[in-house]
Amino acid sequence: MGGTDVTDGWDWRRGGETPAGPPGAGTPPAGSPTTPGAGNVPTVPPGGGLAPGHPTTTPGAAVPPVGPSSSWPAPGTYGSAGASPWWSDALADPWRDPAAPTAVVVPGVVAAGAEPEAVTDPDAPGRPTLRHLLLIPVLTALLAGTLGGALGYAFAVRGGAGEAVLGGAPAEAPALAQRKPESLAGVAERVLPSVVTVRVSSLGGTSEGSGFIATADGHVITNDHVVAGGTGKASVVFNDGSTAPATIVGQDPESDIAVIKVSRPGLRAVEFGDSDALAVGDPVLAMGSPLSLANTVTAGIVSALDRTMQAGEPGGPVRYYAAIQTDAAVNHGNSGGPLVDGAGRVVGVNSTIKSLVAEGQEAGNIGLAFAIPINQAKRVTQDIIGTGKARRTVIGARVDGPTGALGGGLRLAQVEPSGPADGAGLKVGDVILKINGRPMTEPTDLTALVRKYAPGSVVTVEFRRGSDRQNTSVTLAADAK
Repeated sequence: MGGTDVTDGWDWRRGGETPAGPPGAGTPPAGSPTTPGAGNVPTVPPGGGLAPGHPTTTPGAAVPPVGPSSSWPAPGTYGSAGASPWWSDALADPWRDPAAPTAVVVPGVVAAGAEPEAVTDPDAPGRPTLRHLLLIPVLTALLAGTLGGALGYAFAVRGGAGEAVLGGAPAEAPALAQRKPESLAGVAERVLPSVVTVRVSSLGGTSEGSGFIATADGHVITNDHVVAGGTGKASVVFNDGSTAPATIVGQDPESDIAVIKVSRPGLRAVEFGDSDALAVGDPVLAMGSPLSLANTVTAGIVSALDRTMQAGEPGGPVRYYAAIQTDAAVNHGNSGGPLVDGAGRVVGVNSTIKSLVAEGQEAGNIGLAFAIPINQAKRVTQDIIGTGKARRTVIGARVDGPTGALGGGLRLAQVEPSGPADGAGLKVGDVILKINGRPMTEPTDLTALVRKYAPGSVVTVEFRRGSDRQNTSVTLAADAK
């Protein structure tokens, strides 16, 4: 301030604030008039910062007395209750800068004995009211209802509830659709685990057919023509798709039965039925791998019984059997698979079909399939497992072609001495009319029908000698091979 030493105007002896001035300056008396430019009285600028209630002065005009207000604390009273620490009459400050704005703060007056207003912490937990208690379950119910509706809609859309409803109301499934154990579906489910696909390596590639498990220790029955010409290496594919190596136990080309062996624990053998108890019209199922389509099941009926068959490839063995004829669809690859009755018991071994295709063309099913009776197949299988080969059943006689005479029949061209026919009294020239009631019309009939029976079986033979018709009993025997 122009080299003048200015000190703080705080008077510790008085306990208050005393305005200080330059040396020799005095404090103007309260309420004394002040003129601009006179001594230490500041000139109030236009619009200067006077406290509210003070008259506005103009430059050069006298400033009204500005002493301490009766409602403000007097100077020197700092430290008393409710007093301001500052001298409130700032306009009378002799050292005040006339160009500085003035702000006079009037402290609020607190009534004696009044308690300050309580301040509540908005974050503090409060006690729930009844409205809150009722609002929580209502909101929960609304949320649960909304969620349930959304889920129901989603499931309905996925299930097609939003689409047109097709068909009538659901009704109880008919008996044939309930898959009871005795139904065709129940039979297939029970038998298929015992059906296998048989693959045999040969010089020309791989031969494939079907088979079924005959014993729990792994013997599998199939056709001889499935394994014929093989190198001895075979494999079996089970119902679940797993594979295991197999060995050929034995074959009988004339009956078209072969037995292979596979080593695998937990095998389930089929249940055998009685092929002699079949009747035309009985329902049957054919199972196997036609055209390499594993686990195929087709259904049909027994179309005929004792349909004598003579089969075989040119230059190969001739096969004879009195077959079970069925209209169940059977194709290449079904060979060796089981033919089962309505109870799931194996009654035949699918072996051959008849077709209308020309020689050399691929044959297909036309509803004429033939199976080896299981009674014959079981006997041959037991012989192969026991001795490695099968016995052939013979009558001890040979016949010529059809006689062409009225009533048909087959004429005996040879009778073996001490053979079954000779022991029954049959002679050369006799005409065999029936065996066990089955008419004889072709030479194949006698051989095929005789081989249906086991050695030691007794059959009734009706024959004609001259003009006489006679009956005799013949005990069939096994050949010397």
